[in-house]
Amino acid sequence: MSGIFFVLRSSFADFKRSKMKTFLTSLGILIGVFAVVTLTALGLGLKKYISDQFEALGRNTLFIIPGQVLQGGSFSASSFLGGNFDIKDLTGLSRIRDIKSIAPISTKSGDVKSHKKTEYVTIFFSSADFKDITGLNVSKGRFFNKSDVGKKAKVLVAGKTIAEKLFGTPDQAVGQRVSIDNINFEIIGILKSTGGGGFGGSDYDAYMFGPYTTGYVFDPGKKFIRFAIKYNENANVNVVKEEINKVMLRRYKSDDYSLIEPSQLMSAINSIFAVINIVLVALASISLLVGGIGIMNIMYVTVSDKTKEVGIRRALGARKNDILIQFLIESVILSVIGGVLGLVLAYLGVLAVQSVFPAYVDVGSVILALGVSSGIGILFGVFPAKKASDLTPVEAIRYE
Repeated sequence: MSGIFFVLRSSFADFKRSKMKTFLTSLGILIGVFAVVTLTALGLGLKKYISDQFEALGRNTLFIIPGQVLQGGSFSASSFLGGNFDIKDLTGLSRIRDIKSIAPISTKSGDVKSHKKTEYVTIFFSSADFKDITGLNVSKGRFFNKSDVGKKAKVLVAGKTIAEKLFGTPDQAVGQRVSIDNINFEIIGILKSTGGGGFGGSDYDAYMFGPYTTGYVFDPGKKFIRFAIKYNENANVNVVKEEINKVMLRRYKSDDYSLIEPSQLMSAINSIFAVINIVLVALASISLLVGGIGIMNIMYVTVSDKTKEVGIRRALGARKNDILIQFLIESVILSVIGGVLGLVLAYLGVLAVQSVFPAYVDVGSVILALGVSSGIGILFGVFPAKKASDLTPVEAIRYE
């Protein structure tokens, strides 16, 4: 045990004498650990962010989306190419007994002009049920109602961020008018901030919302891109899905649409993030590999610098294993120093973004970072250490 303490004391003394060399040697590991932990934290944060949005929709929610969204457990691009749903589908679905509320959704993107500014905005056109299904709340004014839908009223509800951009403050927006494609609308309400969270992870603070009948002015075909449905809590989801399929299959083939639950989307999202995390960690690990090679090179130089010292220690009775352990410990210490510094920097970086994004460092990332950095120290330190331990006392002492 005293031998280990001697090696540790000697190693730290060497590191203290060569601070810049120690830092540069550990830099590769520092960057690698920082990259691995930060990317993992961002991936976990994004996964939590999306998961929270779907959980906020409740357990009794269904979505009807064009195309086959989940093909073989993954997303299909066809589901994002638009839709052909229309008012007949809405009428048929509304007749299903166990459906509590239904929101048809169409969108319009373009320049929205106020008397102060012009901003590019996406507008969701839907029913009054959209507010309850998505859990939106109004901070000032009101949300559009069934009467507005029936009258095709040219009214809009604005997210907090877009209201600030167009009018300076959200409080000044209610009652103001904006124009889209030379058509005037009145702002009747401002949403409470969603913190960047909305349906499927949308940033509702930056959007506007209006009655779906009003949206027809921009879409003479009167089409919807999807339906959001809330069914009764005491209803059997399989029965509800069966009734929905009966309605939809009267006009569409089974491949023309997807009827999905948030849990299905989360399952697909989880599988996607698992692959993404593996790829990100693999890319970040290249830095660890480079750092390990750097440590190996420095340790070879250290072996050369300490060859006479090795010879003297061998002459005084040190065993080959003692020399091997000495250089392995130095290599591991260099790796751990880099790992700890990388971990601290990653943690500070994650703290800095937590106010705007739910990234977090989990225990697994910490264990992985320190374990990998220690393992790299052993892996890349064993060759220089073996070279040092193989030196004979006479050969080492006579080394120039």
